[in-house]
Amino acid sequence: MNKVILMGRLTRDPEVRYSQGESPLAIARYTLAVDRRFNRNNGGDNQQTADFISCVAFGKSGEFAERYLRKGTKIAVSGRIQTGSYTNRDGQTVYTTEVVVEDQEFAESKNSNPGSDGGNAGSGRPAPSGAGDGFMNIPDGIDEDLPFN
Repeated sequence: MNKVILMGRLTRDPEVRYSQGESPLAIARYTLAVDRRFNRNNGGDNQQTADFISCVAFGKSGEFAERYLRKGTKIAVSGRIQTGSYTNRDGQTVYTTEVVVEDQEFAESKNSNPGSDGGNAGSGRPAPSGAGDGFMNIPDGIDEDLPFN
């Protein structure tokens, strides 16, 4: 079985190209910075670093990446690992490893990036108060207005 699931932030905007032919296919390439925690020197200090994982998305996934993903966006990706190789200009063999994206989705709300005000500035409404689980508490008496009762 070849299955990988990652969550991280884009290191830059996706690079998107289209294949040649009658029906061009979108090919989006991006790199995810995936946090890694480890114990250094058994001293108990939790150091945080990141692995930088190359990803490629084809077709509709590539178009989605082009339209919605930007540098710093936190996303969750599932797909498969693919390896390959090529010979560079110096005649040396270069080995590649990348994740072929099968599914990608946002891992946080659009306004939750650091430095964002959550979209509530000047709205006169307080920021949603949740239990820290990412869900907003619905005030009493408002549930009859919801479309999914």
